[in-house]
Amino acid sequence: MRHIEYKTEGVCARSIEFDLDDNNVISNCKFLGGCNGNLKAISKLVEGKKASEISEILKGNTCGPKTTSCADQLSIALLKAING
Repeated sequence: MRHIEYKTEGVCARSIEFDLDDNNVISNCKFLGGCNGNLKAISKLVEGKKASEISEILKGNTCGPKTTSCADQLSIALLKAING
């Protein structure tokens, strides 16, 4: 089990933490800062899912006029974690 801490860029959440097992399945996803209810929901939805699947779904999601979002930042963090 690997614990990942990712410092976000361009969003309200300051960081994202999650664990990946040897099969790159996500657990214990938590966002620090940001829209509390929405980010708790994302964390619940990604629990037990493959990092590659979730990254593909969330990639490119934007928030208002921003070119990224907390979900997009999670996608980036997951890709970095699985690609080393």
